[in-house]
Amino acid sequence: MRRLICLAGMLLSLTACASGPRLPPFPKLPYPAWYIGLAAPEHMEVWVETVDVLDQRGLAFFRVHGGVASYTGKVEGWHQGGGKSKPINNVDLPAQIFLRWQSLVEPQAYKARIPIPQWVRAEMVRPERVYCRGSKEWIDGYRFSIALGMAPGGIVKVWVGGPCLGFTEVGRYQAEVEPLGPYRGASKGKYIPLEPENKAYVEQHGIPYGSW
Repeated sequence: MRRLICLAGMLLSLTACASGPRLPPFPKLPYPAWYIGLAAPEHMEVWVETVDVLDQRGLAFFRVHGGVASYTGKVEGWHQGGGKSKPINNVDLPAQIFLRWQSLVEPQAYKARIPIPQWVRAEMVRPERVYCRGSKEWIDGYRFSIALGMAPGGIVKVWVGGPCLGFTEVGRYQAEVEPLGPYRGASKGKYIPLEPENKAYVEQHGIPYGSW
């Protein structure tokens, strides 16, 4: 295993820095940045502590995304990808994504390591001629967005897609309980407060475990 050192908020391999610390070259992608989207089933509120990325060059980037996830519009089952998206600048395509979040309706803290298969990275740089209904024109579209859906019980659903192209499912993953609790113990067991409307829904209807 290669030893890693931290530089400018990133982990770099020692071999990459043999001639002295320096920033890595910009990734060669057919678009300025790829995106990560965060989503959760309706009323199943989550707070994402951090999304970290290990890119295909072997470089690690911390806290590239986080915060509140958008709702899918459905309590049971999933939508078809998308979510609260953020551009991931100056980072090559992902080899692994590390996710840590709080499922506020339980409440429980989870962590997951999500391997991104090679076929996903291939899809992310493959242009596809598609008609966009919004702009009413044909474009060469790319699937430059990875969506992460988080549900109670530590379920993670992953999609890859892009504007006008729709989303394709990558996989369904089971996260681990974070043994240190929320914020890895820094909050002394205290979770982000649940929004009143979500609290009322769960108290009345419960959590539909097994539907995701």
